[in-house]
Amino acid sequence: MYKMSTDNEATEKQYISEKDGLIADLEAEKARYENVVAENADIKAQIETAKANIDDLIAQLKKSKGDNASLQKYKNDYFRLKREMDNLIAENKRLTEENQSLTMERDSTIVVLDDTRKYNDTLVSQNEKLSKTVEKASKLSIVNLKAEAFKERSSGKLVATDKARRVDKLKITFTIAANEVAQTGNRMFYVQVIDSKNNVLGEKQTETFGDYTLTYSFITNAIYENKSIIVSEILSGDNFEKGLYHVNLFDKDQLVANATFTLK
Repeated sequence: MYKMSTDNEATEKQYISEKDGLIADLEAEKARYENVVAENADIKAQIETAKANIDDLIAQLKKSKGDNASLQKYKNDYFRLKREMDNLIAENKRLTEENQSLTMERDSTIVVLDDTRKYNDTLVSQNEKLSKTVEKASKLSIVNLKAEAFKERSSGKLVATDKARRVDKLKITFTIAANEVAQTGNRMFYVQVIDSKNNVLGEKQTETFGDYTLTYSFITNAIYENKSIIVSEILSGDNFEKGLYHVNLFDKDQLVANATFTLK
């Protein structure tokens, strides 16, 4: 009887010790789960389920007053849960590393794309500047615009004069400077002569350029071949007013040259 009592006490102590140890292992395993950060929704849900199973197993063990056979069942449940959790943690680690790798690749791609965009923006800016430079360079330069007053004799000879009452011809002359990048071919200019009373002389025709309207005295054309060319036109008239005259030269709606002269 004494031996049986002693054996039972030893067995119970061993059971309690093993049960407490198993509970401690379960608590430690649960704490390990708490430190796992899962971004994958499916794995996160499985981890939460495993934690709930451990809580349930701990609660059963604390209430248990069974024998070694039932304790072995709890141990088996613990080992099963631990294997499942080890697999979940390993899978979560693999997915996390893949996500980090993908994030690095994405960030690298973003950097490359950003550099490419900046490079393209630089090219676009350079091309725009180059286009503007070429456009500016290709524009014709007009120099030496001048107007001279003449009296035409019966012989056709033109005699220079600055007396308004004698003038019947105005000679408008200008030079188109050489430009190797300018477009060749026929170039048309609008000439506007305004007298001292702000009247436009000559044809008094009107041309519209968008919102801008130009009243001109006459149109002159020149065949341009990238070389300097002198253009000269005669504007006939009578009853010229005394005073200051303005001569304006337009390339479409752009004023490209102007000059003045005075008749007495």
